Amino acid sequence: MSIKELEQTREQIDEIDAKLVSLLKQRLDLVAKAAEIKKDTDYPAFDKTRESYVLQRGESLAKESSVPEGLVTDILRRVLRESYRLNSNTSFSYPRTLKTPGDVVIVGGNGGMGRIFASYFENSGYKVFSFGHRGWDKAPEYLKTAKIVIVSVPIDITVDVIKQLSPLLREDQILCDFTSVKGPIVDAMMKYHKGPVLGLHPMFGPDVKSLIKQVVVTVPQRDESASAFLVEQLRLWGAQICKCNALEHDRAMSIIQALRHFSTFSYGNFLKTISPDLNKLIALSSPIYRLELMMVGRLFAQDPRLYSDIIMSSEDNLRLIEAFVESLRQDLEYVKNRDYEGFTKAFLNVREYFSDFAQVAFKESGSILAKLQDERS
Repeated sequence: MSIKELEQTREQIDEIDAKLVSLLKQRLDLVAKAAEIKKDTDYPAFDKTRESYVLQRGESLAKESSVPEGLVTDILRRVLRESYRLNSNTSFSYPRTLKTPGDVVIVGGNGGMGRIFASYFENSGYKVFSFGHRGWDKAPEYLKTAKIVIVSVPIDITVDVIKQLSPLLREDQILCDFTSVKGPIVDAMMKYHKGPVLGLHPMFGPDVKSLIKQVVVTVPQRDESASAFLVEQLRLWGAQICKCNALEHDRAMSIIQALRHFSTFSYGNFLKTISPDLNKLIALSSPIYRLELMMVGRLFAQDPRLYSDIIMSSEDNLRLIEAFVESLRQDLEYVKNRDYEGFTKAFLNVREYFSDFAQVAFKESGSILAKLQDERS
């Protein structure tokens, strides 16, 4: 084959790429049209059944055309993610599920999380009032017409804010919070408010662009039926609702957040102590270590107050972290004693605990790592 033939082949590839771009634009235009249609209905922003159909059909068509397994699925997942972003950015003014008059008040609404939800409420036809520590003089006026009152402030001052807020509340108002700890916060809301109480924990940060497929934990504590419309509103916006009680939530968060954030903080702190050349580490890293290093860097790019509040929010967190540190000391003995047999036995015991999820994790993480490697410069 000659250089000229190669250039001609590349020109054909470029033409096909141009057609692909044109088709993607046509698809996104149709997505925008579908979003406009949906916003005047009770159809949710995210439809799991529809997503499954699109992916399964795409893979089936790929198989018929002898396209490598997984390629079309990877492309469609990226296209779907962009569709969801477009859906939220242009058309998340979904119907208001509260059919009676009533506004929304967000205490701490000028923070990242407060601003996200204020936008969603406003685009669904609610009037939203937000204030921070300087706006308390206007609180009585804001609360006059409110149906939903959400406390979105740092964990360590949440109970005090609930106390300060409670004399201004009516019994028909729904009191909610956005904290990552539910036990003491829900107890405080129950103690100081006589009306409906709904604990909420958005399981994402203020940098998200869309609520689609984002998890929101709900902890209905008093008069669940009164706040059912609010939970349905979250569903319409595309959120995945996980309902549990306060104890279940806090036990899980001790592991998911406090322990995980502590171990990430400690690893980053240790790296700073030994101070290796970070650029050299990145250059030498495998995809899995690069991903781990990215997660460490992500934590330190954010607000230390947020993570200290989460890690130090309870004595249960302290006890769990202490147990983790003690476990590390025990695991270190395998290394000190070169105990290959003991290490292997422990390894296989953990594998048994993870059961089928170990293979699921192996497969899914492989897909993530392949994408990460593709993006490496």
